[in-house]
Amino acid sequence: MDQWLIYLIIIVVLLFISLIVVKLMKKDFNLEANKLLVCLGGKDNIVNAECNMSRFKVILKDVSKVDKDGITKMGAKGIVEIDNQLKIIFGSDAKQLKKYIDQLL
Repeated sequence: MDQWLIYLIIIVVLLFISLIVVKLMKKDFNLEANKLLVCLGGKDNIVNAECNMSRFKVILKDVSKVDKDGITKMGAKGIVEIDNQLKIIFGSDAKQLKKYIDQLL
């Protein structure tokens, strides 16, 4: 009977540790959206923002205000600049970032 109690305690401890690890690994999209907004030159620099699958597309007033290195450090897999438009590849995070950016604009 004592062995079962030890096994139960070990399982509970492992579950607790795994929940902590999952919580620490989860991104805070509100914080990420704020960082992205700063990297894009502020909310006044954004004309329009859209999300298409894994890409976050944004039309800007002044592309020279953009911190592309900062966006890359946030986890962007690629940035394409066409005139006053940026297409940023964020993968599966693009939709979440768009949702939080919309709340900030």
